[in-house]
Amino acid sequence: MRCLTILCMLSVTASAADFDPADIIRKFAAKEAEFRKARESYTYRQTLKFEELDRNGRVEGKWELNTDVVFGPNRQRTEKVTYAPMITLQHIILSPQDEQDIRSVQPFVLTTEDVGKYDVKYLEKQNVDEIPCYVFSVKPKQLLKGERYFEGQIWVDDRDLQIVKTYGKGVGQLKKNEDQQFPKFETYRQQIDGKYWFPVYTHADDVLQFRDSSQHIRMTIKYQNYKRFGAETNITFGEEVKETPTAPVKK
Repeated sequence: MRCLTILCMLSVTASAADFDPADIIRKFAAKEAEFRKARESYTYRQTLKFEELDRNGRVEGKWELNTDVVFGPNRQRTEKVTYAPMITLQHIILSPQDEQDIRSVQPFVLTTEDVGKYDVKYLEKQNVDEIPCYVFSVKPKQLLKGERYFEGQIWVDDRDLQIVKTYGKGVGQLKKNEDQQFPKFETYRQQIDGKYWFPVYTHADDVLQFRDSSQHIRMTIKYQNYKRFGAETNITFGEEVKETPTAPVKK
């Protein structure tokens, strides 16, 4: 029995010695590059709801926007707005940085091309909905003008080596004395077509602390109806909104 115990201990030690976080980072960044390219071949529907809440949690104002990502006759990938009611936000003015975060930071992808922009450090092993994952902290090395970055943690499936969950916030370089705050969010992915993990749900419930005030916000984004586009595929979506109100720009 003692020999068996020693052998088990040696096996665990050897397994730990074989674990190389740098190699895991390199492999999942390559997988993420594959994922980003693959997602460009899919149509999907994105629904967004951004709400201002009062101290009792009641909705004071909201911004809603539904879009379909589709392919035109010339196989050009476009976005069609299908629902865009009047914006009723009273305390928050959405900026270009907010829209940039919705588009590229919240469905965060960390590819081979981009991984060098970040400090990525291994933290631990942890399950996400019973999926064993490597957990990494991610922080930009440098903030460049006009660029937005992710700062937080990512959970990488230990089998497929793709991100299945992110938790953090968008960060970037702001102008001097500019008072902008960005919410912490959580994004979950789901395996599509048995191969790639695509973002399906982003949620934020945070209190933004401005210099002279604070504001409780709640945001939900859903990415639905992923379908791979092909030459013989015929997909029909809802009617396009003719006049689309856009989010106001922060002064």
